[in-house]
Amino acid sequence: MEKNFALIGAAGYVAPRHMRAIADTGNRLVAALDRNDSVGIIDSYFPEAAFFTEFERFDRHVEKLRRKGDGAIDYVSICSPNYIHDAHMRFALRIGADAVCEKPLVLNPWNLDALAEIQADNGARVWNILQLRLHPSIIALKEKVAAELAENPDKIYDVDLTYLTSRGQWYFVSWKGDLEKSGGIATNIGIHFFDMLIWIFGAVKTNIVHKSDPDLAAGYFDLANARVRWFLSVNADYLPVEATSKGMRTYRSIQVDGEEIEFSGGFTDLHTLSYQEILAGRGFPLEEARPSLETVYTIRNADVSTQTGERHPFL
Repeated sequence: MEKNFALIGAAGYVAPRHMRAIADTGNRLVAALDRNDSVGIIDSYFPEAAFFTEFERFDRHVEKLRRKGDGAIDYVSICSPNYIHDAHMRFALRIGADAVCEKPLVLNPWNLDALAEIQADNGARVWNILQLRLHPSIIALKEKVAAELAENPDKIYDVDLTYLTSRGQWYFVSWKGDLEKSGGIATNIGIHFFDMLIWIFGAVKTNIVHKSDPDLAAGYFDLANARVRWFLSVNADYLPVEATSKGMRTYRSIQVDGEEIEFSGGFTDLHTLSYQEILAGRGFPLEEARPSLETVYTIRNADVSTQTGERHPFL
């Protein structure tokens, strides 16, 4: 049965992936909101969708649809800036719609508790987009590690995580460059990778920050079954030769015990797959977000320590 979707943050970078996922799963976008009106991408998917630049008018329209009965919103997809995810998820839950939210769900772990209470009150759900957990290479790695740990539960892996995604000066003028709004580098671009590593190798035991700048963050984790050195940046100056020699502006690498995990491809349809799982009731619910949120919250508030833990080679 076709479901009705609303989308908040229609001009955002990731919004087209959500529009495509809604279309690919045979559903309908009926209303969209963004204070910016550069949203022509909607024409490629749902040209009939109502569009608003003011939340008040969007809210009134959604309420009107709810009162009509057959036009009620079933899901609200949230692609807005990180610091207002919380408010937009609460809006979705209060109108009785499930929220499908990009990472990070919230900036502070305790915000999850209030959302859990609202969920319990009305039965609507929050679903987290954690698409790396659906990537075939990452699933294969998790299965391999699980099999090895079944034979040797005390095994400790050595992991290097490196992710560079070059951004221009606009990044630091936008909300993404504002620590209070984005949560900083580790929260904004690292949380998917941290969630994936915790999902595979277990809970964080030690969390050390070696570097914390607006354009760069690096540190070290002890997980239950892994030692992790991590490096994240939006500064093209840190790109390795193997990337710059090919004209690449993005570089991602995960090495486990010295072996490179190849996952550069396979991202195209992960949002559609995420939506398929959510619609089937098998998505990643609210509490799945907590471990990685606690991790990035700790990073954001930690003192930088250059003398403890193994440093990433890029440092």
